[in-house]
Amino acid sequence: MNYRKIIFAPLIAVSLLAVQSCTKFEDFGNTNNNPNATLTPITSALLTNALSGIGNTVWGNGITVNGGLYAQYFSETQYTEASRYTKPVFNADAYYAGAMYDLQNIINYNTDPATAEVAAVNGSNKNQIAVARILKAYYFWILTDTYGDIPYFDALKGEGSLKYDKQSEIYPALFKELKEAADQFDGGEPAEGDILYHGNITRWKKFANSMRVLMALRLSKINATLGKAEFTAALGHAAGVIEANADNANLVAPGGVFNHPLYQYYAITQRDDYAVSATLYDFLNANADGRAAAFGSSTTGFPYGLTRDNAVAFATANPNYARLLHPSRRTATSPISILSASSVYLARAEAAQLGWTAENVASMYSTGIMRSWEEWGVYSAAAFNAYLAKPAVDLASNPVAKIQLQQWIAFFPNGTQAWANWRRTGVPSLTAAPGAGLPIVRRIPYGPNDYNFNLANVTVAAAQYTVAGQPDSQDAKVWWDQ
Repeated sequence: MNYRKIIFAPLIAVSLLAVQSCTKFEDFGNTNNNPNATLTPITSALLTNALSGIGNTVWGNGITVNGGLYAQYFSETQYTEASRYTKPVFNADAYYAGAMYDLQNIINYNTDPATAEVAAVNGSNKNQIAVARILKAYYFWILTDTYGDIPYFDALKGEGSLKYDKQSEIYPALFKELKEAADQFDGGEPAEGDILYHGNITRWKKFANSMRVLMALRLSKINATLGKAEFTAALGHAAGVIEANADNANLVAPGGVFNHPLYQYYAITQRDDYAVSATLYDFLNANADGRAAAFGSSTTGFPYGLTRDNAVAFATANPNYARLLHPSRRTATSPISILSASSVYLARAEAAQLGWTAENVASMYSTGIMRSWEEWGVYSAAAFNAYLAKPAVDLASNPVAKIQLQQWIAFFPNGTQAWANWRRTGVPSLTAAPGAGLPIVRRIPYGPNDYNFNLANVTVAAAQYTVAGQPDSQDAKVWWDQ
């Protein structure tokens, strides 16, 4: 991708927006510098900007919404093309040109001796670099799981034509980044502009280790040896992983021009194109899962993958169908869960079942579900114990599949994670949209700008994803999905 052409101008706007809008956030920092009086970006503003949009990796742009559709979290209520597998067309430019470039600038300005001293007014150089590396790894993880091979090793360096690196090489590099970043924090001042963990370095380390745990488990099909090694190393790190909901990576939307994405969708833009799918609600309702009351505005799931006419007919006949999240959980300032204790515990349950660790499977499993019920505010001991005893939940039979089913539920509404985990596990057993004549999408094809600005390199990458003679196919599998 020729990032000189497609990134340079947006970066100026993004960086200026970060500086101008940072006062919207409580934790922007204490600097009184005039941004127009220096050529050095204010790194706290760059960090705030990179974090302000992280909720869109859960829900709020095309990639994440489509992931939720393919994982059958969501159903489309009138325009049903995506859930009937029309070819998705999304560019990755916004990630490279926005958050990821801001994070790279934080690293650059804290590394360069000519600017490091000035940058240090916003936290120690090492602490700022560590946070930026963790977040940059997170964004790269989302992109490579979505597209497969992507520009990685030479990206964000101001280069022109970029090769697309193998996902099999990107994953080890991301493991290395996360490990080094977690170990890089020092005893200096925390990074200013941190609206996720508000300078809590211990929680940042837990976040990095928890990402490694989930990434490692994603390799269970393709490279269990590497997966096990990375999983156990992350789990054994001195800082540990996310275990309490208090340590969850929850971005609290500040409101104003930075609303919770689902509040923005339903209340501000007043769109109504997405509902919680019947696929999800059929299981929740049948098993008296307390989360049903929190996941949607009602417990009436919307059938998945209908034609436009049938979807409109269902919506007309069932006006109380479940919109995403109970309204009390999608206010302007509701928290957005990026990564939670429940997902980590359920990953630990599967790893123990696979023999990767000696942890108790049943304990990890029940704790993972409990953390999810607690996170959604629906926990009561009697209802929870009754739920665990249900045949569809109890681990007496098919334990791996039941663990993976609970992983699918616990990721809600994070369609990116749910879709990736479904591709890895095949759980739950999803039925493709009726009458569509197409299988569930396995990857997002490269966007138009890849072909417009980096044709030679994207052509090579696209050839790796050829199905039925068609390169860059949405039916091709990424590396870990073989």
